[in-house]
Amino acid sequence: MPRITVIQVVYNNRRFIEPVFSAIFNQTFKDFQAVAVIAGNQDGGKEFLAQKFPQVEIIDPGYNIGFAAGHNLVFSKYQSEFFQLVNPDLVMEPDYIERLLKAFDDPKVGAATGKLYQWNTAPMAPDRTRKVLDTTGLVFNKSGRVLDRGQHDIDCGQFDGERLVPGVCAAGAMYRRATLEKIKESSGYFDGDFNTTYEDVDLSWRMDNYGWKNIFMPSAVAFHARGAAGTVGGYKKVFAYIKYHKKLSSFIRKYSYQNHIFAYIKNSRRLHPQFFVREFFMLGYIILFEIGTLTIVPNMLKLLPKMWHKRKLIKQLPSNA
Repeated sequence: MPRITVIQVVYNNRRFIEPVFSAIFNQTFKDFQAVAVIAGNQDGGKEFLAQKFPQVEIIDPGYNIGFAAGHNLVFSKYQSEFFQLVNPDLVMEPDYIERLLKAFDDPKVGAATGKLYQWNTAPMAPDRTRKVLDTTGLVFNKSGRVLDRGQHDIDCGQFDGERLVPGVCAAGAMYRRATLEKIKESSGYFDGDFNTTYEDVDLSWRMDNYGWKNIFMPSAVAFHARGAAGTVGGYKKVFAYIKYHKKLSSFIRKYSYQNHIFAYIKNSRRLHPQFFVREFFMLGYIILFEIGTLTIVPNMLKLLPKMWHKRKLIKQLPSNA
């Protein structure tokens, strides 16, 4: 069994397949197997992948299995010591996996991420002189807001130290299988109720609650053409925020709204007043500018008792600390 299983959930991403998988097989670390789960194939990506990279094991459930369930399928099937996630739009530098693996010399590290830069996909080859950060780990605020540390900042070395972070973005994260097995009792590996958004936030938060470490390794570098990110300036630039949100699909808007609340309810050690204040103003924004997002509310009410039960399980399970 290879030491690492590299996973990608493919959803109509044919245009990224060649640069992304070429980077995977150009890694200096060679003891891995690559698995692709097909969630969408309207663009013929599955056939192109099989022809161009026949060494990739392809799993095709025949339907859109989603990000969380697609990865969970691989987590449960393969017994590798580590899992390296590679988003369909992530190009790793050749030593990315080798450098990221060093974080796990500490037996309490459950997950690690490298330094991800933004990738302007025209042209398809990443511009390695472009030093605009995409993420250096996740930060969780008492208000429930989750931020990608350093996103949109010019990299001037300000994030170059290896350090503990509250969470890691799943786009280029590596996970220890033993950690995933120990925490799955509370709500699985990735929580299937999250499906496509905030599943990595929830998983990182659970790891932290159980005493596992999430680590940022700046020497591991990759380029990410993120489909949805925070706006420059955040809430401070209201009109830019509104304009950006209107570009997002209704699916992303609805499930981001639902899942950011559920991630907080499940995992926050305390329900802070800042959370309720922020949610009050966010609800006002949605009523004024994104009323369609509220069609997710019946689903939220249906799932809320389940999320509260998961919160109790998280509180009860023993810590690794």
